[in-house]
Amino acid sequence: MLRVIENFIAFVVRKKNGDYLRFDPQADCRLPDSCDKTGALMMYVHIPFCEQLCNYCSFHKVEFDEGLARDYFDALKAEILLYKRQNYNFRAAYFGGGTPTILLPQLLEVISLIKSVFDIAEISVETNPNHLTHEHLTPLQEIGVNRLSVGVQSFDDAILQASGRFHKYGGGTAIQAKISQFSGYFPTFNVDMMFNFPNQTAESLQQDLAIIQGLNVSQVTYYPLMVSASTQKAVKKAMGTVNNQRGRLLYNMITTALQPNYYHGTAWCFNLKTNKNNLVDEYVINYDEYAGIGSGAIGYLGGSVYANTFNIPEYISRITRHELPIIARRNFTLNEQLLYDFLMKLFGMSLDLTAVAKYHKISKSYAVAWLLPVVLFFMLIGGLKIQPPWRPLQLKNPYYWVIMMREFFTSVNNFRDYCRAVEMSTD
Repeated sequence: MLRVIENFIAFVVRKKNGDYLRFDPQADCRLPDSCDKTGALMMYVHIPFCEQLCNYCSFHKVEFDEGLARDYFDALKAEILLYKRQNYNFRAAYFGGGTPTILLPQLLEVISLIKSVFDIAEISVETNPNHLTHEHLTPLQEIGVNRLSVGVQSFDDAILQASGRFHKYGGGTAIQAKISQFSGYFPTFNVDMMFNFPNQTAESLQQDLAIIQGLNVSQVTYYPLMVSASTQKAVKKAMGTVNNQRGRLLYNMITTALQPNYYHGTAWCFNLKTNKNNLVDEYVINYDEYAGIGSGAIGYLGGSVYANTFNIPEYISRITRHELPIIARRNFTLNEQLLYDFLMKLFGMSLDLTAVAKYHKISKSYAVAWLLPVVLFFMLIGGLKIQPPWRPLQLKNPYYWVIMMREFFTSVNNFRDYCRAVEMSTD
């Protein structure tokens, strides 16, 4: 019965995501207005360069070219100033990729700029194990990075070899030693792990979990392998066929192992109980709106989702001409925004309908009435706790939200593939 429910949830979310990411080619591609330009906004800054590409990764990325990367970082600074000129303010910045630390002096220049023009209080930066060095981390610490997220995925050498990471970042023992050395450098030190690799056994996962417990890092993210249409063949050739049906078993192993020392920050992020000041792993949880900065970045402002061009030279060219690089936009209806809030906020473990109603400037009774069928469904299948009326909704079974977010991000990856294909065909 559980498998039927999980398959049904995955199907429905996949269908809804397809509708949400159907952009209007005639849509207005100006920058959307935020509901509150001076409020608690964050910016996602995308750095699409990697030394080498991983076979399972569907994110927007290219192999590192230093000349192109330098021009790209200059364009990033110019795009950031476009938001400043439109009177936006940001409280937080999240640098993802790709590998944001691939050209450190230029990254530091961008961080310095955003701190000088916005009221930035939180800065998160992703990196890879080969950049866990004093030369990389000391400047990031000194400039005020609050959270560093290291993409590890697994300490199992067989998985690292099959995924193409072993020769780039070393074996699990070497990575473990680096994390142990540098985990105290930042208020939040996140280790990014993955589960449900086709060649991952229960024993292999248990060994990874034992290492994580020994490292005692302040935050661990354990998200499922998400394979887009463009990476299916490569993943199957290198590791085998992904079987989502065993996801619950592996997820239960993770939560059982981590619960003594960690608590849920999101459905797949775990915070050390002794560190109460961890920044959230997924910025879409704490921030109702976020700007997308950089090639291929996706933003969500004022009920509109928009995407920047995935063509890096075109991105640089547009910014050089003082033009916004937006190529696609979709305006959500109010009801679509409410469903989006339902997914994202409960992924962060709770949903305050009073706050949602206030944010959208609607009555709480309207929000309750619209979301009531989906709320009742998840209560009936044990996904939500039964709360007294008007109390915030609380997750009872986080794995249902792992499934939904897996499908959400897979759909976003497929959308990226589509955009890249369209832009390549029009070059």
